[in-house]
Amino acid sequence: MVRLLKDNRGFALILTILIISLIVALTLEFNSSMRTDLHSAANFRDGIRLNCIAKSGVNCAIAILREDISKTDFDSLHEVWAHSKVISEATASIFDQGRFAVDIKDLSGKIQVNQLVDETGSYDTKQKELLTAFLNSEQFGLNTDDVGNLVDTIKDWIDPDNEATGFGAENSHYQALIVPYSCKNAPLESLKELLLIRGMTKGLFFGTKEDPGISSCLTVHGDGKININTADPLVLRHLSEQIDQDMAEAMVEYRNEERDDLKDPKWYKKVPGMSHVSINPELLTTSSTYFEIRSDGFEGTMTRSIKAIVERKSDTIKLLSWTTE
Repeated sequence: MVRLLKDNRGFALILTILIISLIVALTLEFNSSMRTDLHSAANFRDGIRLNCIAKSGVNCAIAILREDISKTDFDSLHEVWAHSKVISEATASIFDQGRFAVDIKDLSGKIQVNQLVDETGSYDTKQKELLTAFLNSEQFGLNTDDVGNLVDTIKDWIDPDNEATGFGAENSHYQALIVPYSCKNAPLESLKELLLIRGMTKGLFFGTKEDPGISSCLTVHGDGKININTADPLVLRHLSEQIDQDMAEAMVEYRNEERDDLKDPKWYKKVPGMSHVSINPELLTTSSTYFEIRSDGFEGTMTRSIKAIVERKSDTIKLLSWTTE
C-alpha cells in the first residue's frame, strides 16, 4: 500500500511538471502573438497616418492649381505650381511626424496620343505628322518604315474598326499570339497600354537614364493642343519641319526669361531667327487643362506615394485617376 502511494506521488509530480510546462508554452505563445498583433496594429496605424500625409500633398497641389487659374489665364513654368517641390520643403512643420513632397507636371505640354484618331475613326493629319516626326527623332533609333508601321499600329489600337491601317495590326494579329488578347479599338486609358501594341518595346517606351523613352513626352489626356510654354524641347523640336535643334533650345531660353510675354502662342516668332517659322495654330495653346500630381509621404524610413491625374477647367478641378504605391 505504501509503495502504491509513492507511485501515485511520482505520477502527480510528473503531471504537475507537464501542466506547468504547458502553461509556460501557452504563455510564451500568447506573448508572441500579442507582440505580433501590437506590431501589426502599429504598422496599420502608421500606414493610415502616412497615407493621410500623402493625401494632404495631393490636396495641397489641387489648391495650388485652383489658385493659379484664378490669377492668370495662361500657364508657364514660372508659376507656383511648376515649383511645387520648393513648397514641399516646408511641410515638415505641418505635421507632428512626417512630411510630404509634391511634384506637379503639366500634361498639356505633351503629345496627346488619343488625338491621333478623329471622331470618324480616321487619322487626324496634323497629329499624325507630329507623332511621326517625334518618333523619327535620332535618339529613338527607328527607321522611317518602323515609324510608319508603329503609327499605323497605334491608330489601329485606338480606332473603333477592325480593319488594319497600312502595316498596322488589328484583332487577328493579337488573337494569334501565344498569349492572345484583343485589340482595344478604343482610346487609351493609360499610357502603358502602348506596351501591348505590336512593335512597341520597353526600351523604346521607358528609355534609359541617358536617353528618356517616348513615354516622357506622351500622354493620353488632352484635346490635341500643346502648351508651348511647358512643352519638352523634344516636342518643341517637332512642332514644325522648320524648327531645328538650335531653334528649340532658343525657344526654351526665351520662355525662361520672366520678362518675356508668353500669353500669345505665337511668341515663338519673336525668338531670334524664327520670324519665318510657322506652326499650325490648331496645335498650340498657352493654357493647360490636364496635370499629373505625385505626392510622396515620408515618416522615418517609410514612404507612401500617390499619383493623381486631374482635369482643370475654369475653377473646377476633376479627379480623373488615383493610384497609391
